[in-house]
Amino acid sequence: RKKNKIMKRIKISELTNSEDFGSEVVVMGWVRTVRVSKNVAFIALNDGSSLRNAQIVADFSTINEDILSRIHTGTSLSVVGKLVESMGKGQKNEVQATKIEVLGDSDPDLYPMQAKRHSLEFLRENAHLRFRTNLFGAINRVRHHMIFAIHKFFNDRGFYNVHTPIITASDCEGAGEMFQVTTFDINNPPRTPEKEIDWSEDFFGRQTNLTVSGQLEGELAALALSQIYTFGPTFRAENSNTSRHLAEFWMIEPEVAFADIHDNMDLAEDMLKYLVQYALDNCAEDLEFLEQRLINEEKEKPQNERSAMTLREKLRFVLDNKFERITYTEAIEILKNSPDQKKNRFAYPIKEWGADLQSEHERYLVEKHFKKPVILTDYPKEIKAFYMKQNPDGKTVAAMDVLFPQIGEIIGGSQREEDLDKLTTRMKEMNIPAESMWWYLDTRRFGTVVHSGYGLGFERLMLFVTGMGNIRDVIPFPRTPKNAEF
Repeated sequence: RKKNKIMKRIKISELTNSEDFGSEVVVMGWVRTVRVSKNVAFIALNDGSSLRNAQIVADFSTINEDILSRIHTGTSLSVVGKLVESMGKGQKNEVQATKIEVLGDSDPDLYPMQAKRHSLEFLRENAHLRFRTNLFGAINRVRHHMIFAIHKFFNDRGFYNVHTPIITASDCEGAGEMFQVTTFDINNPPRTPEKEIDWSEDFFGRQTNLTVSGQLEGELAALALSQIYTFGPTFRAENSNTSRHLAEFWMIEPEVAFADIHDNMDLAEDMLKYLVQYALDNCAEDLEFLEQRLINEEKEKPQNERSAMTLREKLRFVLDNKFERITYTEAIEILKNSPDQKKNRFAYPIKEWGADLQSEHERYLVEKHFKKPVILTDYPKEIKAFYMKQNPDGKTVAAMDVLFPQIGEIIGGSQREEDLDKLTTRMKEMNIPAESMWWYLDTRRFGTVVHSGYGLGFERLMLFVTGMGNIRDVIPFPRTPKNAEF
């Protein structure tokens, strides 16, 4: 006897493009909207595979009314039906349901995600359900494509992905804003005779933290494998509640042996152009939706605050322009002589050489002065990290920052100081204990080479590619001061 063939579910992204009219299909998903007209219910069903919904037409004569009475926004369904050509506007087909099964009920009085526009603040408070909205479906699909594209970019160029530690005893940036990792009873930690906390009794036998960067360990791998990249979570215990800061975020950090600052700039420019092109090629539908959302938002702003470019124009702006490369010193002169400086439009006026550039200065250089992405090099050594290559002038280091419209700095990197004496002198000046960094200094003792690298904050990239204004909206579960709800 023949077994009944179980039909396979079709994803809605495939279904909405199908012209296999007359075929029987099985589709599953969550109800976005239900509209009842005479003896027919029209159900918009979405399974997250696409922005588009499957239109399900349920005739009261075919589908039990008890089933239809249970269908509300948020209900999950399995639908069997016939694929037919749609007469409706904006869709190729629809499913005439022959059988509907409710997989999971959704109480319309309690379900918070109604079929209306919600504020981003409301959606952050309901981050466990915001994936189900068009906006967060689009953002998370784009996020996946960007993760894949980063791995593909490096893999295709012969880089090796290295997993660097999440728990570390080193502070890469020297900023000290780190989350402590301990197994101690925090109310009663063991103490030394001097009443200090005795870290030798802790799990790792020393004080440890969540990492702020995989760079230092990445350098160790690069000085054997030649070209590596890390892509991992990083953590900053910075009490900063802005739209640009997260306590937990993802970093991409390539490190390349036998590469100087110019090779570093070339790699950064190539990578960013590759990622933007990949987004345009593979996320067209979601980018179009995100662009339209921004256009609608812009209409509510005063004329002088509106963006000059649409989202996809901004992405093409990166592709169509060779990045302008200038020194920090040249940038300071441009900013000092700018109309924005002279008319006091900067919130942080440029006073002198040595000032740390703010986002407004970086954006001025990109959006108003050069009208193209900018790579700034040769920063004052006093405002940069200990491991950066010291230039012959004794005042600057071979650092580079890539500046983008809307974002400001999207990449920060440098040629690394390979000279052991210069590195140890600089560490002394910055009070970084050489004893605890013996393993890092060993790479300068045994076969040192010129090498370079940079860090790309993945969520900064996501802000740029999606056009979103708040970094909390481009990571699924944001971690910020006083917020670790989900």
